[in-house]
Amino acid sequence: MSTEPDTAPGTETGINANMLRDSEDRISATWLWNLREALAEGEVEDVVALMEPLHAADTGDVLESLDHDERLALVLTLGDRFDYSALTEIDESVRVELMEALPNADIARGVSGLDNDDAVFILEDLEHKDREEVLSKLPTFERLSLKRSLDFPEESAGRRMQTDFIAIPPFWTVGQTIDYLRSEQDLPDEFYQIYVVDAGYQVQGTIPLDKFLRSNRETRIEDIMNTQVILVDASEDQEEAARDFERYDLVEVGVVDESRRLVGVLTIDDMVDVIHEEADEDMKLLGGVGDEDTSDNTLDTVRSRSPWLVVNLITAVLTSLLIGLFDATLEQMVALAVLMPIVASMGGNAGTQTMTVTVRALAMRELDGRRLRRLITREMVVGVVNGVIFAILIGLVTAIRFGNVQLGIVIGLAMVINMIVAGTAGILIPVALDKAKADPAVSSSVFVTTITDMVGFFAFLGIAGLWFHLF
Repeated sequence: MSTEPDTAPGTETGINANMLRDSEDRISATWLWNLREALAEGEVEDVVALMEPLHAADTGDVLESLDHDERLALVLTLGDRFDYSALTEIDESVRVELMEALPNADIARGVSGLDNDDAVFILEDLEHKDREEVLSKLPTFERLSLKRSLDFPEESAGRRMQTDFIAIPPFWTVGQTIDYLRSEQDLPDEFYQIYVVDAGYQVQGTIPLDKFLRSNRETRIEDIMNTQVILVDASEDQEEAARDFERYDLVEVGVVDESRRLVGVLTIDDMVDVIHEEADEDMKLLGGVGDEDTSDNTLDTVRSRSPWLVVNLITAVLTSLLIGLFDATLEQMVALAVLMPIVASMGGNAGTQTMTVTVRALAMRELDGRRLRRLITREMVVGVVNGVIFAILIGLVTAIRFGNVQLGIVIGLAMVINMIVAGTAGILIPVALDKAKADPAVSSSVFVTTITDMVGFFAFLGIAGLWFHLF
């Protein structure tokens, strides 16, 4: 909970929404204190004066800065003036917790009138019973539209699409279309192109607004439409749809169902959110923290992290058993116990570097057969070069520190072997997991570090035992 600001707000501070953020672009402690005081004292007008000018994204930041009871009080105090699109801007755990506390009637009133994609984003977090109750309170057309979107798989284009779009027949003229746009009341708030469809809503072409506005009124739509149309299947994964936006520099794209009928559109603002979410997800998975958010409670955080810590414990035990096989070698020279973590650590870091590049390339669909072979060759050569460089460095340091040239040669050879293995494992393990339909971002790091640890220890202690036995 935020502490009280150094100077309590007075008449010189006032209640000013323009003071929302401080010089570091964080929620101002003074502004937040004003809001909390207004909520605690039930000053509805003061709460409205603070919140009403805010953008939905800023409202989301405010919600995350408040405690659970304060969030609920804020939403209930604002009532109809609360913009429910702000719920799309906050962590999932905060959103779910807040919606569980809100009456379904309030949620239904709040999502009614939102863009289809925002409403779906909010409703998909509700339990099935609560979702059905909320939907039952919405107008028929809106209810059916939302149900159709919710029937598509999670994280699919159908869940992300907006169902409001401009669709016209090809035999219209530009003038007829302009008159239609001027007279029709139920149009999207924002749109970037017009879709040309036949009687069955099969897409025939598209017209960008810039081209449309430059055409004469008498021009027929079919004469100026683009027939090379990029479309997205409603069941397609949202990450694949975002990749189409990146590859073809799209601003908007049509979404079609299994019958190839136009059912919605995806816009660039939604795809930016998808790209951010997918990158955030991959980064968390690489660290073994699942879908954890900063707002999660202690129990949820423990549940998220424990499974992979258990896997790490098991692999650590296996590594310790491997080391135990060389206890006689370690007894002969204590310096080996001091030096062996260096080999494993360097191999682990090198493997993680290669693995990160590989996982990113797999996520971007950049690894075809030729590129994969080239990447494997490159990383093996990099492993050899880095291995030789660091073998020379650590070999010299070891020889000088312990006064034992042979020990320096042993650790140098082990370093070369482990760096080559690290580079190779950093590629092959993510690729193998991807081929097996497993997410390489989730489990690659565990396997790569296990292999580099075990190979590092085995190479170092094995070469040491053999070297000192022979020499």
